[in-house]
Amino acid sequence: MEQFVINAKVRKETGKRAAKQLRASGRLPAIAYNEKGESTMLDVDATEFSKVWRTITPTTLITLKIDGVDNQAYIQDTEYDIIKDRVLHADFHIVSGNKPITAVYKVHYSGTPAGVLKGGFMVKHVPSIKLKALPADLPVSITADVSKVEIGQRYTVRDLNLSDKITLITSPDSLLVTVAPPKR
Repeated sequence: MEQFVINAKVRKETGKRAAKQLRASGRLPAIAYNEKGESTMLDVDATEFSKVWRTITPTTLITLKIDGVDNQAYIQDTEYDIIKDRVLHADFHIVSGNKPITAVYKVHYSGTPAGVLKGGFMVKHVPSIKLKALPADLPVSITADVSKVEIGQRYTVRDLNLSDKITLITSPDSLLVTVAPPKR
């Protein structure tokens, strides 16, 4: 898996004027929060941030280098200007790696259910699931292969092939997909 790196510097200046000056120079004001809730104001390269931000998911762990020191982090939030098509501000969440975190994943589906090929209708039930694990053990995304689901069968959260290092918070019996019989 590719490791994404964002270089950052600690910044001292705050306020609208300082933020506007940073953006004008091609930099991006940001803030990083650690697990204790402490914050550090940062200054990152806007182009470097955008390249990483546009290619990752909300659950992708990145390396945030603050003044040369490596930290494992998630991009927690961004403020985006839709008119100028640029990020105005970013929030990072720095994790230690030894404390489990909870994440919500949208479920992606691959394959066409066998029951659909026989005239049935695929019905999606739960759009997302909640997991808990150490940051390094969390998957980047969740994909359910529904190609073997026949008419009248169910595909539940339990049927996902998840690592045994991951704790399911969503009920394992929650329905993801069913295939309804064809209407007559």
